[in-house]
Amino acid sequence: MGIAAFLYGVMAYAIFLGTILYGIGFIGDFLVPKSIDSPPFGAWPESLFIDLLLLGLFAVQHSTMARPAFKALWTRVVPESVERSTYVLISSLLLALLFWQWRPLGGTVWDVQDPLGRGAIQALSALGWLVLFASTFMINHFDLFGLRQVYLRLRDEPYRPLPFVTVALYRFIRHPIMLGFLIAFWSAPTMTLGHLVFAGACTAYIFIGIWLEERDLRRAHGASYERYREQAGMVLPRMGRGATAREGKALGAK
Repeated sequence: MGIAAFLYGVMAYAIFLGTILYGIGFIGDFLVPKSIDSPPFGAWPESLFIDLLLLGLFAVQHSTMARPAFKALWTRVVPESVERSTYVLISSLLLALLFWQWRPLGGTVWDVQDPLGRGAIQALSALGWLVLFASTFMINHFDLFGLRQVYLRLRDEPYRPLPFVTVALYRFIRHPIMLGFLIAFWSAPTMTLGHLVFAGACTAYIFIGIWLEERDLRRAHGASYERYREQAGMVLPRMGRGATAREGKALGAK
């Protein structure tokens, strides 16, 4: 079982990695056969409905499976060692479905023509992705995406939850991963209507997801998490403040 769980976790991570790399090209409109800004096809109302349905499907799965109550029920069916990998796998497959079935909407909301301006916005988008990926390593990238869990199962060792130390960006921002997403989603030199729908819907989901996650964290950690909320901003730093206390859970992990 240990080897099977490990191989399953590696497979889930590989699918996630391929999906997120495709997603960078999909959102940035480069190096992929179909992007968020590909030529539109089909009736506009039908396309908008399909896009919102795909976004909603991912949002419901991503938040529902992250809740402690769901995990308690889910791990009666799925071994705890692969619970995180299964979450990552299903999320990745739903993202792949979104990329595959996305219906571009056409239309232009804004279009920066100046080469320097376009380059600056593209650099900002790249910075957003960098912040996102770097933030996963500031907590524990391999635990966040299920690899640590299956590795411990391979070694027949019990899972040990990681303590959270507010290091680097986490001293100032509670959710730097989400900040990275926001920067990447909105930094578009050409903002089409389809991209605007995607960015707007994802932004709404990000803040709903943060609210749900922080509700769980307050229940789990009480006053210590409240102190952390006072010291660090949600997605932007509070000037002159930084968290220094050790909390109890890796923030930003769903």
